[in-house]
Amino acid sequence: MEFASARRELAGWQGYAWRAAAVAFVLWHMWILLVAPADPTVARAAHVFLGAALGFALFAPVAVQGGAGAGTRVPWYDWLLMIPCLLVPLHYMLDADGIEMRSFMGPNWQDIAVGSVGILLVLEFARRTAGFIMPLIAVLFISYCFVGPWMPGILFHGGIAFDQAVVELFNNNGVLGTIVQVSATFIILFVTFAAFLTASKAGDYFNDFALALVGRARGGPAKVTVISGILFGAISGSAVANVVASGTFTIPMMRRVGYSRETAAAVEATSSTGGQITPPVMGAGAFIMAEVLGIPYTEIALAGLIPALLFYLANYIHCDLNARKSGIMGLRRDELPRWVDLGRRAYMAAPLILMIVMLVLGYSPFRAAATGIAATIAIMLVTFLVHRLVLRREGLVAGVVGAMVELFQAIERALAGSAKEVMQLIAVCAAAGLVAGVIGLTGVGGRFANMLLEIASSSEFLAMLFAMVVAIILGMGVPTTAAYAIAAAVVAPGLINIGVPALVAHMFIFYFAILSSITPPVALASFAAASMAGADMWKTSMIAVKLGLATFIVPFMFWISPALLAQGELVVILQAVATAGCGVFLLACATEGWMLNGRLILPLRLVAGAAGLALMAPEGMTDLVGLAVGVGLLAWQYRAYPEARAA
Repeated sequence: MEFASARRELAGWQGYAWRAAAVAFVLWHMWILLVAPADPTVARAAHVFLGAALGFALFAPVAVQGGAGAGTRVPWYDWLLMIPCLLVPLHYMLDADGIEMRSFMGPNWQDIAVGSVGILLVLEFARRTAGFIMPLIAVLFISYCFVGPWMPGILFHGGIAFDQAVVELFNNNGVLGTIVQVSATFIILFVTFAAFLTASKAGDYFNDFALALVGRARGGPAKVTVISGILFGAISGSAVANVVASGTFTIPMMRRVGYSRETAAAVEATSSTGGQITPPVMGAGAFIMAEVLGIPYTEIALAGLIPALLFYLANYIHCDLNARKSGIMGLRRDELPRWVDLGRRAYMAAPLILMIVMLVLGYSPFRAAATGIAATIAIMLVTFLVHRLVLRREGLVAGVVGAMVELFQAIERALAGSAKEVMQLIAVCAAAGLVAGVIGLTGVGGRFANMLLEIASSSEFLAMLFAMVVAIILGMGVPTTAAYAIAAAVVAPGLINIGVPALVAHMFIFYFAILSSITPPVALASFAAASMAGADMWKTSMIAVKLGLATFIVPFMFWISPALLAQGELVVILQAVATAGCGVFLLACATEGWMLNGRLILPLRLVAGAAGLALMAPEGMTDLVGLAVGVGLLAWQYRAYPEARAA
């Protein structure tokens, strides 16, 4: 979760009832996605409002840090709140033909009543699960529908009638629109896959693999955090979820070998944020991007591969340089998992590998995720059978029966857990749908696009810089899925109008919306990691920005040349990757003030930074200049600090 909400721990019959309803909720989605498709509008309405009913049972009205005091039972007023949540999808099920007809003739009082109540329910659902900021943004946008006649400049519009606003913002142009369509299909299925991987202990295996791989290296625990961010990010796709899941293990480990609280927290926050841009399972916003652009998700994942590699390369180099300058060593051999044991558990990675292979071979994301879930279930069954029949030496019948009972319990926990994790995503997608609906209804997106066009007439770089700032600001304090959805609705049309290719424009926005998680003044991932480490939030955020500096630059580079998005000829792409990797190294040396085994004085830091930027720009001449300067700097440091030769 990306918000400290007051989650109830339901007990007794209410706990059993909630888990049964949550399991049914997820199984119903899998049924309509994989077996028997349902009417899209009915499915979206059920997705949002049955999810809201579950959410109102699970989340108390008042958010308490850590969820303390949320209670174990659903109070009477939340039972009452669930009733309209059930009636809204019923309205669409019983009057589907009439609703479609009235979309041309005009709404009746039932449509207006359902829309009004539905919008209020969405706002409260988002408030409980994601905090005040997201619903506040939605309310401000909704208000704009009615105050437009009094707004200045590009914000002016003629005003929207109440009934038109309610119906348009609630139906397929708003709450029940494209963003929720993605939530009801791609997102819930991949969250379910992630829940099954977690239930199978795949996350623990990936952490152990990273520990064995780089744990003994200089600054090993920080490098473990980077590697596990790549691996675990492929499962979670949420910055704060990654911080909470892996930070309890990695932050104390970094502190033990000598990293400061702020540095340990920043490494965790930055690595966890990068998980959202790491294929194959990027942040939920990537699925929205695929739907909006109308291209296969595999193309989005392929385009995100090189920037993700550069992001983690920068993190790894920063950790190494920081360890060099602070004299931080790695872990002892006896503190690391044994490769023999990891080899025996290598099957734990099979579901993720299988899903990646299926995506590469061109299978649909639905089929790939479903196959991954099936593979995870098979692995859990084999694990339970081996445990009972081989390790505990139970009889055949008793062992098989016991293993099947364990398997069904694990499946139930995974399905109920996926329902819990998807609650916030449903809420923020529905609220983001309200914002997107307002933008389309009032036409402000087109006027914003014209403003970008005017800025670009004097300087395209200034237009891109302005788009970056808007994307980061819109992303501050809201979950990254909503951050991307809002920023894309506001900024993307303008970038496309000034000639930026659609994929490049959306990836540009996607990256900066995600980087808002580590960008002050509202950096959710940095603040979460700082809280876990007992570190200063602002210092943590600034160090996280330094660690992620390369990723603030990479979007401008793939705007200049899409080679860094794997677009174009293979030779050009490979050259861009190689020189950008060298540029990331020099940029990290410049920001850390260290190269090889010696301090980099200020003038040389500036030179290294300039050379790094030249190498990251995918142009032949800048690459040659940057490479020559970089080699010269390395030779200078090698000569100035002879001990580097033995490092």
